[in-house]
Amino acid sequence: MKIDILAVGIHPDDVELSASGTLLRHAAGGKSFGILDLSRGELGTRGTAEIRAQEAAESSRILGASFREQLDVADGFFTHHPDNWMQIVRIIRMYRPEIVLCNAIDDRHPDHGRAAKMTADACFYAGLKRIETFEGEVPQEPWRPKAVYHYIQDRQLTPDFVVDITPWFDQKMQSILAFRSQFFDPNDASGEPSTPISGKEFLDFMHAKARVFGRPIQAEFAEGFMFSRTPGVENLFDLR
Repeated sequence: MKIDILAVGIHPDDVELSASGTLLRHAAGGKSFGILDLSRGELGTRGTAEIRAQEAAESSRILGASFREQLDVADGFFTHHPDNWMQIVRIIRMYRPEIVLCNAIDDRHPDHGRAAKMTADACFYAGLKRIETFEGEVPQEPWRPKAVYHYIQDRQLTPDFVVDITPWFDQKMQSILAFRSQFFDPNDASGEPSTPISGKEFLDFMHAKARVFGRPIQAEFAEGFMFSRTPGVENLFDLR
């Protein structure tokens, strides 16, 4: 299966929080996308890795992802090591995305910046023919995505560009709330401890952040991204 966009996150729900509206917008325009979770999120304060896997599957259904893959990179303890980035290389070569969206370059959670670097590097390594990977016993062909964009997460970084997600914002929020163990649920009686993302105020923050990103382009809601390299523009009139 070849896809147009691969969205990568070190934790299940990273993609939903910061890039799902953009995926929905492009899917509405006929583009295909898949999601790759690098870890199982086993260090999360609330829920379990098994619960989060079930929630991720439900979120993928809401978004209409072509697939969702989950690696077993150690949450919190991973390093930029070939054992880890070679797994990402195999996925890139398997699905051959034109664009990769991945974690924030810098963020409150230290995993995010480290995963951003590791994923961007894996995109480069995936294009080197002397790095050999296999799908079963079949050698994989090299493949390098045309572009890598980093979505913005908790820290309010200045985006290089924003994407209007206004018509898809409600569906984005539905995909986030599929992670019921992590986010605010007024009917929650689990007794799980509170975290910085488990209260209603975090959902309010998500609305406010999307409005801030949308304001410069006169959109109600948007998502922000940063470049890993200087892009080229085909047509100045495509810029908004």
